[in-house]
Amino acid sequence: MEYSPPPLFKQGPSALARLIFFVVLSLVLLVSDARFKTLEIVRAVLDAGLYPLQRVALLPRDLALGAAEFAVSNNTLRRENQTLSAKNLQLSLKANQVATLSAENAHLRALLDLSRNAATQSIPAEVQYGMRDPFTQKVVIGRGSQQGVQNGSPVVSEDGMVGQVTRVFPLQSEVTLLTDKDEAVPVEIVRTGLRSVVYGTPVGDTLELRFVPISADVVAGDELVTSGLDGVYPQGLPVAKVVRVDKQADTAFARVVCAPVAAVRGARDVLVLHYRSDAPPRPEEIAPTPQAKDAKDAKGKKAAKGAEKPADKNEDKSAEKGGKAGGSTAEKPAEKPGEKPAANAAEKSGAKVQAASAPRAASGAAR
Repeated sequence: MEYSPPPLFKQGPSALARLIFFVVLSLVLLVSDARFKTLEIVRAVLDAGLYPLQRVALLPRDLALGAAEFAVSNNTLRRENQTLSAKNLQLSLKANQVATLSAENAHLRALLDLSRNAATQSIPAEVQYGMRDPFTQKVVIGRGSQQGVQNGSPVVSEDGMVGQVTRVFPLQSEVTLLTDKDEAVPVEIVRTGLRSVVYGTPVGDTLELRFVPISADVVAGDELVTSGLDGVYPQGLPVAKVVRVDKQADTAFARVVCAPVAAVRGARDVLVLHYRSDAPPRPEEIAPTPQAKDAKDAKGKKAAKGAEKPADKNEDKSAEKGGKAGGSTAEKPAEKPGEKPAANAAEKSGAKVQAASAPRAASGAAR
C-alpha cells in the first residue's frame, strides 16, 4: 500500500532552491530598478492602494494627538487672547492720551506763541469751574493775588479775548466772560478803523456793537480788535467778528450782531495779562504831590493873614476917628439951647464915619 502525503503537506522544490531563486530575483529587481526604474509604476500603484489602509491604521494615533493638541492650543489661544486684549486696551488708552496730549500741546504752543508775541506780562491759568448763577457769564480760574493777578486784568486764549478779571482772591480769581451782559470792551474795526464799544447780550452767546451810525461802513465779516484807548486792554487783541448788520430807517443807529472769535465758554487754559498803559492819567485823576499840598496850605494861610490885617487896620482907623469925634464934642463948651441942632449934626457925622468904616472892614475880611 503506497503512502502519499496529503496535498497540504506536499513539498515543492527544496528550501535551498527556493532561497537561491528568491535571492537571484531580488538582485535582478534591485539592479533593474536602480538602473532602469522599472518598479516606479508598481510602487506608485501599491502606494495609492495602500494609502487608505495606512490612514485607517493611523487614525487612533491622529485622534489622540489631535485631542491633546486641541486642548493645549485652546488654553494657549485663550491666554494669548487675554494678553492681546489687555495690550490692545493699553494701546488704545495710550493712543487716546497721545491724541489728547497732541491737542493740548498744540493748544499750549499757541498760548506760548501768544505770550511771546504779547508785549505785556502774562500769567497762565486753568479754568476750574463756572459760576452757578445762570444769568451771569463767569468762571473761576486757579490763579489769585499770590500769583500776581490783579483786578481788571484782561484774560485771553490763543484765539483772542475771553473776559476780564472782576474779583481777586488769594488763590483764585473770578473772570467775567466777554459774552456777559454787563461786560463792555472798546474795539475798532480792522478794515476801516472805526471805533466803538462791543457789549455782551442776555443770550450769552453773541455780542452787540452799539452806537454805530447807519452811514458807518460796517459789513458782515469785519474783524474787531481791542482799540487800547481805555488803558485796560492792550491794542490789537482779537475780540469778535461781525455776523449781521441790520439797518432800519426809523433808528439812527444800526444793529450790529457779532460773534466772539475765541471759545469763550469752552476755554480750559487761559492767559491773564498784566497790562500797563504808557498814556498819562487823566487830569482829574492826578494826585497832588506833598510839595503841592504844602504850597497850597501856605497860600491859604497867607490869604487868611491878608484878610485879617485890613480888617484890623480899618477897625483902628474907625476907632481913631470915633475918638477924635468924641474928643471934639467933649472939648467944646456946653452949648446953649439954641445950639442943639449943631451937636446933633456932629453926632450924626460920627455915626456916618463908623458906618463907613464897618463896610470897609467887612470887605477886607472878604478879601
